[in-house]
Amino acid sequence: MTSSAMTSSTAPSRRLGIIGSIVGVLALMAAVLPRWVVPIVFPPPPAEQVIVDTGHRIKDRVMARVKGVEYQAPRIEKSAARSWSETASVTAISLGLLAILLSVLALIFREERLLAAVAATLGTGAIAIEISFVMIGALILIAILYVVGNIVGLF
Repeated sequence: MTSSAMTSSTAPSRRLGIIGSIVGVLALMAAVLPRWVVPIVFPPPPAEQVIVDTGHRIKDRVMARVKGVEYQAPRIEKSAARSWSETASVTAISLGLLAILLSVLALIFREERLLAAVAATLGTGAIAIEISFVMIGALILIAILYVVGNIVGLF
């Protein structure tokens, strides 16, 4: 056998696929774990308090409109839980995009397709999880506003 016959049967490189898969797993962890860890470390306020606070803000906004005065929303500081959640969301999406990029580069450099597919799937999954949490949060906020609006008599 010649040396060229031996080198043609070597396995394709796996470097970018492995790195992309690791980044994808980290993205998935950044998307899922904070949803369980942050509420344990920083418990949210009771639902009744949130509903009452939202009702007061809506009432103040309506009263300002009735008086013809511009409504000045009170300055609300971000809680530590919200800061951690936002940081985790940005991290998950960024790492997910990086995993997809590494997957594409692995395909361009003709690395093993399975690892490239795993990296792309993990990155896409992390981004999908983040988007689904945002959508669920928006639906819950709409439901709370509807309930408070019914209680106050806006609807």
